Amino acid sequence: MPDSPISATPYEVLGVSPSASHDELRRAYRRLARETHPDTGGSSARFVAVQLAWERIGTPEDRAAYDRGRPSRHFDDSEHQPWAAPSARPAQDTRPPARAYGHPGGWRRERFLGLMREWVGIGAPLPDPYDPALVRSAPREIRHLLADALAEEATARTISSLGIAYTVWHDVSTGYPDEKIDHVVLGASGLFAILSEDFGGPVRVKGGELIGEPVGGDRPMHELGHRVKALQRGLRLKFTGLVIVLPDDDLSEPVIELGRVRGASAAVVRHSYLPALLREGLPGSALSGGNEVFDVRTRLLAGIRFVE
Repeated sequence: MPDSPISATPYEVLGVSPSASHDELRRAYRRLARETHPDTGGSSARFVAVQLAWERIGTPEDRAAYDRGRPSRHFDDSEHQPWAAPSARPAQDTRPPARAYGHPGGWRRERFLGLMREWVGIGAPLPDPYDPALVRSAPREIRHLLADALAEEATARTISSLGIAYTVWHDVSTGYPDEKIDHVVLGASGLFAILSEDFGGPVRVKGGELIGEPVGGDRPMHELGHRVKALQRGLRLKFTGLVIVLPDDDLSEPVIELGRVRGASAAVVRHSYLPALLREGLPGSALSGGNEVFDVRTRLLAGIRFVE
């Protein structure tokens, strides 16, 4: 299970309450292990999720560590990703990063903190709003904000590594703050509008749109196209690529092309494959040359506004 605020907890995977006794936990695990085993007709993905859930809370020691928000003995502390906002760190790569403007994940972090304070209670002490145990107990709406902020920050780090041939604007306004475009990326391979999403589980593609239980009734690519239309009207230029970035475990293939949306090539991509997509581009997404890139960058610098 990915370490995401919106992912199902081990208790949810096993179908028990966080207050369940150890015997109840063990019985639930054994029942689900039988039901989900591929040899008995179960789902291999579901079976793996059940095994990972048991690894995290199957012993009193591991369960106590998980409930405190710490990795168990089965998980390397060095791989545990904190949810607090990242502090500035010196870059390990000495190559010049991509030019960047705006604050990736900033609006969603602020919204998360505001809703967390309201949920805990005005005036109630909130020493650590990112405490994992507290976050896991929060409503899904609040956890989803933090998950998407983390996704945006991860995408920003990835784009930065592409180098100075690329320019990126984060948290770009198209009107209302919750209708923003997470990243606008410009390079010779195209002008891309990108959403960084974490729905908390695997999704599929059908009819040029993302579907699946985690998505619910939302239409992410349709919504991205709507936002791009508003931005194009103000900037008087055309985007050549629309991209939704998902956690690697939530997409069955590295990249799935979705056809044309608002005249641009559209795709959904695993986070780890994003650098390759932005370097290679999508069908018909490339710009004509350095002069066009320069002209588009000039318009973007003059016209882009950020969410507040």
